[in-house]
Amino acid sequence: DAFMSTNHRTSQLFASLLIVLLLAAGGFGYWKSTQDRLPEGLSMGNGRLESTEVQIAAKIPGRLAEVRVDEGDKVLKGQLLARMDTRTLEAQRAQAEAEVLRAKENFAAAEANVQLRQSEQLLAHQELKRTQGLYARGFASSQLIDQQQAGQNTGNAAVVAAQAQVNSVKAAIGAAEAQVAQLTSEIDDSSLRAPIDGIIQLRLAEPGEVLAAGGRVLLLIDPQDQYMNLYLPASVTGRLTVGSDARILLDALPDQPLPAKISFVAAKSQFTPKEVETRDERQKLVFRVKLRLTQPSAVPQAKPGMPGAGYGRTADIDWPSHLKAPPRHRPPLRFIPALANHRPS
Repeated sequence: DAFMSTNHRTSQLFASLLIVLLLAAGGFGYWKSTQDRLPEGLSMGNGRLESTEVQIAAKIPGRLAEVRVDEGDKVLKGQLLARMDTRTLEAQRAQAEAEVLRAKENFAAAEANVQLRQSEQLLAHQELKRTQGLYARGFASSQLIDQQQAGQNTGNAAVVAAQAQVNSVKAAIGAAEAQVAQLTSEIDDSSLRAPIDGIIQLRLAEPGEVLAAGGRVLLLIDPQDQYMNLYLPASVTGRLTVGSDARILLDALPDQPLPAKISFVAAKSQFTPKEVETRDERQKLVFRVKLRLTQPSAVPQAKPGMPGAGYGRTADIDWPSHLKAPPRHRPPLRFIPALANHRPS
């Protein structure tokens, strides 16, 4: 009997503990649901933190000669990142420059030929004029005048032909100089430089590889331009205002809300993208909303590609405590004893 009584008390104690645990779990679940429930006037959507990306690619086909940066390197606008092999282009430019010199020499010869033909034309004109004077006084025949007239006509045609040769050579000079300019531009484009300040995200090619036109070499991201795209229904987007405050809360940084601004609200709906997987957001038509970080460098741990949630206000309410941006850290004032103990005499 004593043994059965002890077992009975143990069973009662175990049942009481189980009931207490169930009640505690239920209470915690209810508390958690009340905490997770968004207040009226606040809307949320899932997304990933993104950053502006710039593809550094080869403009013309060729062999990659050099890559001067690695993944993770910070680069400045205009910095040389990679270089294509330009030996063939440089040889072609040298040939084009030689063509320019030869065309200029031909131009000088053509101009000299024009002066020669103009002298012959002048001489033919003077001879015709003198013959006409002799013919008027009866000292020359009409046949001689015809010969002099033919000579002048020939001189005029020679001048026109020489001038046309000058124009042709001048056009050849322009074409050769254009070829030099084109090759110089291609050589300059073979030096791949950073168009913005940023960070090298990916190194996609190595020296020695032969790339086609548009072949990618590096992927550069702008850490000062980070944003998150949300896809929200019309009932929400109709009450969002471009330029209003927003918040981004990353899964990896749940205690560090990132201040943001609503920079874009689509004017036209679209079908829900496949990456939106939550049940509440799997609607047929949604509007894209972009939240842009206002202090992208304030939290270095926030990286493009991190999943999280974006929050926007559809009414004039205060942010909940877990979404209030922490105040900016200000360094404490330094106390300098030498200055503190100094008294003017």
